Amino acid sequence: MLRMFGTTALAIAFLTACTPDDPVASSPTVATPVTSDATAVSRADVGVLLNTERAKNGLPPLSPNPKLAAAARAHAQDMARSGFFDHVGSDKSKPSQRVRAQGYSYCFVAENIAQGWKTPEQVMQGWMDSPGHRRNNLSSKPSEYGAARAEGDYWVLVFGRSGC
Repeated sequence: MLRMFGTTALAIAFLTACTPDDPVASSPTVATPVTSDATAVSRADVGVLLNTERAKNGLPPLSPNPKLAAAARAHAQDMARSGFFDHVGSDKSKPSQRVRAQGYSYCFVAENIAQGWKTPEQVMQGWMDSPGHRRNNLSSKPSEYGAARAEGDYWVLVFGRSGC
């Protein structure tokens, strides 16, 4: 029982959700390249799992967007490389700035991050068990997503709606 509590507390400590209303510092960001094919597989799996959860809740699927994926990848790799876990990048960028830096013009953006989960199924379950993450996953505001996983099991899922 104590071990289960400790594992649950640790998992909760490594999940955070961010929406456009969350206050975060700002500055420009630079994207970094994908470093392995395993990252591409994880992104695809996260998207399938995300859209499965949305379908279970009567919501339309989100489309993958390469600009949102690049923003997610850049942030996941930044956290892994710099050894931190936060919605604010090492350059003080926030999610909205990271997607803008990739050329994505948005009217809505939100971000889920996680660290330590080993599989797409585990990270999606963790996000669905967390009220803030679940709210982002099941929001009617986004139409697209981008997902990435970096070494050290840093996960980033970015939601967006362009234009509007």
